[in-house]
Amino acid sequence: MKLYSFRVIIEPEKPKGFHGFVPILRGVHTYGDTIPEVRKNLKEAIRCHVQGLLKDKESVPRETDAFEFIQSFSDRELAVVR
Repeated sequence: MKLYSFRVIIEPEKPKGFHGFVPILRGVHTYGDTIPEVRKNLKEAIRCHVQGLLKDKESVPRETDAFEFIQSFSDRELAVVR
């Protein structure tokens, strides 16, 4: 049996609720009032997305295909020149 693992991000959404998405699976986004609801929604969205890829005989992206880092900027670099 093949195991698929995906990194998910859940962020607070203003004015309420949470937004969840899967960076490696473009277009997989969801919303919920609670984190458990977003997790449930993400699980279903991921399942549907991957099933579609497999049905279309497309490759399923792997987290090892992605490169992740944090980009930092100083206040000076972000200053607006007028």
